[in-house]
Amino acid sequence: MAGTTDSVTPVGADWQGWQASWDRQQEWYMPDREERFRVVLDAVEALVGPEPRVLDLACGTGSISARLLRRFPGARTTGVDLDPALLAIARGTFADDPRAQFVTADLAKPDWTARLPHGAYDAVLTSTALHWLFSDQLATLYGQIAGVVREGGIFVNADHMPDPATPGINEAVRNWSKVRQDRERAEGVLDWADWWRVVAADPVLGGPAAERFVIFGDPNDPNEGHADGDVQAPAWHAETLRAAGFAEARTVWASARDAAVLALR
Repeated sequence: MAGTTDSVTPVGADWQGWQASWDRQQEWYMPDREERFRVVLDAVEALVGPEPRVLDLACGTGSISARLLRRFPGARTTGVDLDPALLAIARGTFADDPRAQFVTADLAKPDWTARLPHGAYDAVLTSTALHWLFSDQLATLYGQIAGVVREGGIFVNADHMPDPATPGINEAVRNWSKVRQDRERAEGVLDWADWWRVVAADPVLGGPAAERFVIFGDPNDPNEGHADGDVQAPAWHAETLRAAGFAEARTVWASARDAAVLALR
């Protein structure tokens, strides 16, 4: 099963600057973001080795791909996403790196795998990207992912996975996070809506951002935006992955709000 990758990339932007800006905005929500990336890549090295073919699922600006290729120079990565602006940053960043390629596809559509340039991958990795799907959609996606992971390959999903059995802990962490975020906002850190306002005003990314707002809605419009699905606890993800065709699945990392579930095909 093979598809074609998209190659149109805006020019004239400071791609590394945009990557740093994206990372800082994301860290405002997840101060442990780099730790989860390290755990994900540890799983790659432990189970499929240092020269994997990787599918960076819902890749955004290519955050996982960047860390993967820096740690494993012999790796190859395919990033897939639907967001025109984030993909523009990814394509610009990796324009001179033949190890990375990017595909536009909607993971909510049943034929998204037909867009991929390879029929099978050693690892499929995703971070903080699938929580916008509802549980039935995610269960379907897990089955599709099982179809593109080779036997002996892995899938890792690091995302929002709160534990409903600990409401007191969950509330305390939410309250603490709000205090931290308020402090950092006062220091000038951009949140999601503010970051997109800057992107929309950029002469290079303004066009892709406008396309993005048509697809997902404008984050600065209170009646629009990127709605979340119904998040589930890590145990649900592990059970659903096993039901989708993975031989094993378990939590390999957790914070008070998020977790990474690793599945072996």
